[in-house]
Amino acid sequence: MSSPFSVLCVCMGNICRSPMAERLLVADALALGASSDLLYVHGAGTGGWHVGEPMDPQAAKQVLARGGDVTDFRARKLLAEHVDASDLVLTATGEQVDFIRELRPDAAARTFVFGEFGRLLREVDLAALPPAGRDADGVHARGVALVEAVDRARADRAPLPEDDLDDPWGRPDAYFSRVADEVHAVTRPLSAALFHHPAKSR
Repeated sequence: MSSPFSVLCVCMGNICRSPMAERLLVADALALGASSDLLYVHGAGTGGWHVGEPMDPQAAKQVLARGGDVTDFRARKLLAEHVDASDLVLTATGEQVDFIRELRPDAAARTFVFGEFGRLLREVDLAALPPAGRDADGVHARGVALVEAVDRARADRAPLPEDDLDDPWGRPDAYFSRVADEVHAVTRPLSAALFHHPAKSR
């Protein structure tokens, strides 16, 4: 049985940044005609303080404003098995990349800070990737090749401070809106790259 391409979104508490990333990536993929058997997006938090809680209301507001779905969300604590089950890991900060690399050293090549991945994605020649098609095997193969290409573009360069997503917890709506915009600036081109709609990745 074919497996969908799997993306893990990570932040500290799994109630603000990573839920916004998770649900916006799903919304962007659905807008391009993807189905749940092609892409699996999940999230977790390194802190584990909010396990079982719903998405922060201000984060949910930003997801809804951008066409995403916030139903049935519950925060999780990051476990090694979540990393093992993921083809791509996107974290809110560089510290969380380090956390994951210590937890699962073999995941280093597929783990990126959110802004770092978006920045490096612009350096990748999407035409050189396998065609996605419309089945899980095709999307998975293209996704894995995409992650490998972004990792090659990274080479030995460290993430930049501006690659981090600021923590909006407890801040005004305008702060959440800015962070959600930064998230969306990565989820849209990532979805476009996976499902081969280059015109929509700009």
